[in-house]
Amino acid sequence: MERKTFPGTLDSLEGIRQEVKEESQRVGLSKKATYNLLLAIDEIATNIIMHGYEENDKSGVIDLQIDHRDNQIEVTLEDDAPPFDPLQHTLPTEEFFNKPLEERPIGGMGIHLTINAVDKFRYEFANQRNRNIFVVKVGDA
Repeated sequence: MERKTFPGTLDSLEGIRQEVKEESQRVGLSKKATYNLLLAIDEIATNIIMHGYEENDKSGVIDLQIDHRDNQIEVTLEDDAPPFDPLQHTLPTEEFFNKPLEERPIGGMGIHLTINAVDKFRYEFANQRNRNIFVVKVGDA
């Protein structure tokens, strides 16, 4: 699939989700795996927009690329926000999950959800751009 570019705004989330959903259905990804992939992509795309662009008073784009090969779908979100590796972020601990919801600090759950929603998640910083890469095996439930 060719690269599609979206403005780095919250209004772009629906278009990104739609592109990923259509391609996931086309390649035969299960409903559950598609839901999980969309959840992961939505979390990272929202972080790019809110934390990468808006909090830094920057504007930019999110480039979306979807590839299907070797019985897997690979989705890449690429952006020009300041470098941020989600995998270096401290993830919630068991203690966090044992607390009542109202006592939990805000933040961190999106990255946890992302990592657990897909078969593989990786981050790269190349050519002065962030790359968040999501991989899901096609044929898994």
